[in-house]
Amino acid sequence: MRMRKKGHSKEQILRALRQPESGTKGSDICREREISEAAFYIWKKKYSGLGLSEVRELRRRQAISEPFSM
Repeated sequence: MRMRKKGHSKEQILRALRQPESGTKGSDICREREISEAAFYIWKKKYSGLGLSEVRELRRRQAISEPFSM
């Protein structure tokens, strides 16, 4: 079964990554958010060390650099 691509915000990704801390299984999180387990673990690799403030800073920096990347 192929999962369709959804645009999850970084805040939603962080919320999903914090669910296992409360005892929720990774497979249950994936089913709930309609993502593949591979996507969940990619998110985990990419965002696991970041807090909400770091994600907001990353988004701000990306917004600043976008006009210059053509």
